[in-house]
Amino acid sequence: MRRCLQRHGISRLPKADREKPNKFKSYKIGYFHIDIAELRYKGGKGFLFVAVDRTSKLVFARIYRRATKLAASAFLKVLIKAVPYPIHTILTDNGVQFVDRYQGVSHTWIGHIFGSTCQSNGIEHRLTKPYHPWTNGQAERMVRTIKEATTKSFHYASIQELRRHVADWPIAYNFAKQLKALKFRTPYEAIEQLWKSKPEAFIIQPTHHMLGPNT
Repeated sequence: MRRCLQRHGISRLPKADREKPNKFKSYKIGYFHIDIAELRYKGGKGFLFVAVDRTSKLVFARIYRRATKLAASAFLKVLIKAVPYPIHTILTDNGVQFVDRYQGVSHTWIGHIFGSTCQSNGIEHRLTKPYHPWTNGQAERMVRTIKEATTKSFHYASIQELRRHVADWPIAYNFAKQLKALKFRTPYEAIEQLWKSKPEAFIIQPTHHMLGPNT
């Protein structure tokens, strides 16, 4: 695994989080928090889209040139294909990337491409409470963690370099980071254990579907 981290340009992973254990049993797997942040590289900026499973702590991230509703929909589609189990719920803020502002109060998604993508895949789209951004804290903390591991530690000559590192970093995290909230298992170990006990909850065996160290 150390060679894998070095190959992906990751010399170290963040220290253990402070979440209490047993979170894995509290929620059904497939509840993702999504957040967006701006990342700078030489001569420009990209937009980081991050998704974190509330239960398995699986992390998925991509860089897009613009933070639009089309990019948000594209990110969700890629996330759905990358995860070996059904996604049943998505939690986002009230940004225009996810919902028309005037629709945020009524919780209707008609006419918005992100909401349409959720509906067509049987996903419930939930919003954080207005003026309560901490309700999406898992995604926000992961944004900070990825920033510290990328743009705050390295300089990138192009958006391609930034994209490669941002795509590779979660792979090392998912397969090597032991989390207190998962009783010091990695996200992948937690997912694999759940698959062994409840294979019917998965679309496909995790080893056949998830991006891994040897991908």
